[in-house]
Amino acid sequence: MPDIRTKICGLTRPQDIDAVAAARAAYAGFVFFEKSPRHLDLETARALAVAVPVGIAKVALTVNASDADLDRIVERVPLDMLQLHGSESPERVAELRARYGLPIMKAVGVADESDLPALVEYGRVVDQLLVDAKPPKGAALPGGNGLAFDWRLIAGRRWPVPWMLAGGLTPENVAEAIHLTGARQIDVSSGVEGAPGVKDADQIAAFVAAATA
Repeated sequence: MPDIRTKICGLTRPQDIDAVAAARAAYAGFVFFEKSPRHLDLETARALAVAVPVGIAKVALTVNASDADLDRIVERVPLDMLQLHGSESPERVAELRARYGLPIMKAVGVADESDLPALVEYGRVVDQLLVDAKPPKGAALPGGNGLAFDWRLIAGRRWPVPWMLAGGLTPENVAEAIHLTGARQIDVSSGVEGAPGVKDADQIAAFVAAATA
């Protein structure tokens, strides 16, 4: 299997950083969205980000954040990438990419074939795409719901920029997801938790091992 890069999102504790480093994940994700059980205040996020070993990319997940909120995050927390997980338009994405000079990853929810053109549209203005399961109507969270979509929808498809697969992935199904989609990058949050917002080091290790086997 080709080299697969994994992202563990929604880290909240120092031991989560240790687990991500031990498993040799490629990305560490921090959530700045108050409705999420994984939401961090700036000081906690800064302490965690500082502890991330060199070579692991630090990613901030935000949802329709204002310039003021993003300014505070970027000023206080050492980051390598911004992940936009809301309804940000392509114009907004391009504006933020220019404003902060950081690579941008845009999450695009997929439920059926009608959602795929948005990946092409955003692919013109971002550095990476996150192909995620579209949340159910009325869901409080735009991601981290433990839902998958029909992976066959994107089998063999490619976009102008690198992309990452997310949505309902677990240590048990990640190898199948990679096989069906051809994904080279994989994102997980709730799939390696013992409880909402609480990561499990053994599950993180098992996930990365299964993805990179």
